[in-house]
Amino acid sequence: MTTVSISEIKKELDSLPATELTQLCLRLARYKKENKELLHYLLFAAHDNETYASQVKEEMNELFDDINASNLYFAKKTIRKILRVTNKHIRYTGDKQTEVVLLIYFCEKLKLTGIPFYKNKALENLYLQQIKKINVALSSLHDDIQYDFAKQVAALAHYR
Repeated sequence: MTTVSISEIKKELDSLPATELTQLCLRLARYKKENKELLHYLLFAAHDNETYASQVKEEMNELFDDINASNLYFAKKTIRKILRVTNKHIRYTGDKQTEVVLLIYFCEKLKLTGIPFYKNKALENLYLQQIKKINVALSSLHDDIQYDFAKQVAALAHYR
């Protein structure tokens, strides 16, 4: 079976009545947790990205509290998990400013953990990659917003 293009799916969805559309969405939500989370975001949180970002930050705080800093192997696994969760929420929003806010928060929390990530090449590369992603997302934002985040990004560059 071949998959059809997005434009064909859009045309078909436009022709469906509202009740059938609701049934399709509910059926999608049943099969994957990520689909359900995305629907939750679109229905309940998409109108207020600031509140959504603060909820994601709280979830990140809980995950950062669970880091086993005494064992670098487990710390690395937990940090990657936190980044995976953060990127999932960034994908849901699709908003560059929210992406910048969440990635800056991730980097700041990583620095505050006290884990010497700069001594581990994999963790250092992970951190530097996030700074690159922040800069790429920042470049697409308005100049005033870029200026607001400039000091935070500059502080992240000095991590040793």
